[in-house]
Amino acid sequence: MFRFQDVLFKDIIDIKSLTIPSNQIVCITGESGGGKTTLLKLLNKMISPDSGEIFYLDTPLEEMDSINHRRKVIMLPQNPAIYNGTVKDNLLIGLKFSEKTMENEDMLLSSLQSARLNKKLDESIDNLSGGEKQRLALARVLLLSPDVFLLDEPSASLDEETERIIIENLVAQCKKNSKSIIMVTHSNKVASTYSDLIIRIDKGRVVNEEVTL
Repeated sequence: MFRFQDVLFKDIIDIKSLTIPSNQIVCITGESGGGKTTLLKLLNKMISPDSGEIFYLDTPLEEMDSINHRRKVIMLPQNPAIYNGTVKDNLLIGLKFSEKTMENEDMLLSSLQSARLNKKLDESIDNLSGGEKQRLALARVLLLSPDVFLLDEPSASLDEETERIIIENLVAQCKKNSKSIIMVTHSNKVASTYSDLIIRIDKGRVVNEEVTL
């Protein structure tokens, strides 16, 4: 799916060779400041390498339209954007970006349920806690159903039980629909329990790859 070839980015990323397979759950682990988030940004075309090449489905990323790419490969950052208005407003913004239509409100409610967010669609954003806003952003990404989910610590602000349920829902949905997840996590438990492949990054370099299938 993704392939790195002699990729350099500033003094943050130095990856000679790396292949990330499709239709799998891939966890990126490593110490803080090791380049994990930068790696996701490269995959999302938010930034471009200083040298080297990144391929997606055998096509160089530099040859692909950034907007179209981000509709298929969607990133959920650690601090996602939340907009003024209601829960529904925030979900619809995601659909508008991806040029998808809302068939019915059940679609919206289903995404909230998958993210364990028990809120009405007309609930004001002002009434949501920080953790609830994080789950709303996750629900928005789930609703879009991209080919690839790029998730940067998606469960960092959640308690252990909520984390387990949300990750299980996400993994089940992706496996059912042949989607891919590339997820940065500091949780060794999450990585070992749910991933098909664990890639450890240290100081911008791949230091270990562990197949857990």
